[in-house]
Amino acid sequence: MPILEVRNVNVTFSTAGANPKRVAAVRGVSLMVDEQDSVGIVGESGSGKSTLALAILRMLPRRTAQVEGEIRFDGIDLLALPEERMAAEIRWKRLSVVFQKSMNSLSPVHKIGAQMGDIYRIHEPTVSRADVKRRMIELLEMVNLPARVYNQYPHELSGGMMQRVSIAMSLMHHPRLLIMDEATTALDVITQGQILDEIMELERTLRTTRIMITHDMSVVAYSCKKVAVMYAGCLVEFGDVRTVLADPQHPYTRGLLATIPSLTGEKKLVRGIPGSIPDLGQPIRGCVFAPRCAHARDICREQAPPAVDPSAGRTAACHFAGAGGGEHDR
Repeated sequence: MPILEVRNVNVTFSTAGANPKRVAAVRGVSLMVDEQDSVGIVGESGSGKSTLALAILRMLPRRTAQVEGEIRFDGIDLLALPEERMAAEIRWKRLSVVFQKSMNSLSPVHKIGAQMGDIYRIHEPTVSRADVKRRMIELLEMVNLPARVYNQYPHELSGGMMQRVSIAMSLMHHPRLLIMDEATTALDVITQGQILDEIMELERTLRTTRIMITHDMSVVAYSCKKVAVMYAGCLVEFGDVRTVLADPQHPYTRGLLATIPSLTGEKKLVRGIPGSIPDLGQPIRGCVFAPRCAHARDICREQAPPAVDPSAGRTAACHFAGAGGGEHDR
């Protein structure tokens, strides 16, 4: 049984005021994550990656965000779970997250150990201070930080060290699933590589499952087993990382890969994908990528392709999936 099952999830934001508007930020996404798997969710800004993660965590504002579909974690229907149980039993304990630039959430006037201890005691209020300190130092050492960090302030740490603190806090209760939302984006390349190596080692040690949200395909290629490509709120391709990178079936995936310069082989001009993500507040007819696709045909503009079904293995939401780039040109 997959540890996480997302079935036909839609997230719609509603705005108030004189001209109310409904924005479909996530559209019919289905995703399956197996235990001890690592799935990278990629796509440009505005593709719905973080919104999907917040929907899974039940952290979207209930007054303005409507979530439909089914999200099952460890067999539990998260959308039907009372918020009290979600907060006490699931979120941060069994399902944890490292947010983008989460290092900025650290209080500048409190020591690292004090902040970590306060967070830990929310779910473990009866643990003694000595045991809390011992546990926090263990967590810091787990992410390759020295014990002295426990008594330091955030301004005394580098960006990479603060990000390691954020990762340590997400691992406090040995979560079964860890969601990392652009967790290495603000770091330099060398530090990013070191942290990715440490994350993968922690997964092997703690037997944790991971979802890595990023706009950087190279991060997914290096650290994930599977990849889910999102565009304009839709899941457009899913499959094993090596297979997708070697033979992308959706034109958007090919476009993303074409923006990455190669260090070997023939030199090619690196081009971005022309155009921009459509207005998600308007109805979309046909394939969501058709306006930017150089190979779109009439069927693409008139009829939406079948949705990606992760349970079927390698799939892509394209009328010509599997044809490669050449079939579109004929």
